[in-house]
Amino acid sequence: MRDARPRVSLGPMESVTARDGRGGGRRLRERYPQAARRAVPYRQQVLRVRGRSVAWVPPLVLLAVIALADVNTGADFRIVSWIVLVPGIAAAICGVWGTAVFAVLSVVTYVAVDSLWPDAYQAGLPDFILVTVGGVLATLACVVRVRGQERVLRMQNTADTIRATVLRPLPPGWGGLEHAAVYLPADVEARVGGDFYDIQPGPHGTRVLLGDVQGKGLGAVEMAAALLGTFREAGYHEPELRTVAERLETRVRRHRQHIADMGRGGQDTDRFATAVLLGFPPDTPDAVDLVSFGHEPPLVAGPCGVRVLPPGDGLPLGLGELMTAGAAPPAPPAVRRFPLAAGETLLLTTDGVTEARDGAGAFYPLATAVTRALAADPAAAVPRRLVALVRDGVLRHSRGRLEDDTTMFAVRRGDGGGL
Repeated sequence: MRDARPRVSLGPMESVTARDGRGGGRRLRERYPQAARRAVPYRQQVLRVRGRSVAWVPPLVLLAVIALADVNTGADFRIVSWIVLVPGIAAAICGVWGTAVFAVLSVVTYVAVDSLWPDAYQAGLPDFILVTVGGVLATLACVVRVRGQERVLRMQNTADTIRATVLRPLPPGWGGLEHAAVYLPADVEARVGGDFYDIQPGPHGTRVLLGDVQGKGLGAVEMAAALLGTFREAGYHEPELRTVAERLETRVRRHRQHIADMGRGGQDTDRFATAVLLGFPPDTPDAVDLVSFGHEPPLVAGPCGVRVLPPGDGLPLGLGELMTAGAAPPAPPAVRRFPLAAGETLLLTTDGVTEARDGAGAFYPLATAVTRALAADPAAAVPRRLVALVRDGVLRHSRGRLEDDTTMFAVRRGDGGGL
């Protein structure tokens, strides 16, 4: 989120860099390279064919070409010293031992090729030292590169663990809802940001939360995790959706106070979050309850077409105190109930969707795109197909250049009916 503008979130639990079980991540990387900037590849993943590493092929070919060219050209065209390039190329794409082998092989090849010439035309000791020192330096450079890649991998594994904790995987049919989500981080290597979403079933019905924390960095992730933790508890135990909303507002205020008490001032003590809180009452299968915290309202897609639910008048989480004198706890936004027919899907998004721009600066027309897709194929309202449709549309519209974390989250009652 940028500044105080509302954001949107989405869903089938896949990142542009993650696999969706059917090669979806790979297809996204191929079609939208800007959106799927690859993290630094591990040394064993560079130049692979059918699962086997072929990173050794380029330096070996270069070595052979230089040796053959030197042997088969005249004495006025000695290029044997170019062999110093071989371990340098190996250092960029091979492992440490592979680079060391090419360093030794380059020295041996240099000596063999140079000795074929008469003494008057030999490159001699200076170039021999050049090739030897070049091989040693290339091996050391490869050690530094590999260690850096391993450090990046550890950081990525840590980020993946954090993401799985914040955006926990949801089993199919969780809470009686058919659901799908897509999360596309603007910074692919970061893998997790301030967008959050979850489904919490309980004795008082299934609740759904989607939101977007203002700002970026670990502070945004911290607040997202705090809100999700509160939602998972309150969404299960509290009979009233209004009380769940109150708990979320209180959690933001407590979190910011804790940050301040820890001496971490600045943006972390002023963060807020926009969010949409949904409730599927178990005794009313044809309706959904909604509380909006300054977030764009959900889009409803189904057999009867597309409609956007009315926007709420609630302030973002953490800004509710602006509605009071500051002494009393802020009142949560009103809970509103809307009809929801069988087969209708609720699509929630973050502002990464609605604020995606094309080359001319035009925003992505979400409602128009979904309406057009449903007119062509009513089955596009199925959650998995709907989020895939929006995902591809956003990436095409923005040419794969995501300026903000982008989330799409689609839910509807399972079996087209009750929970």
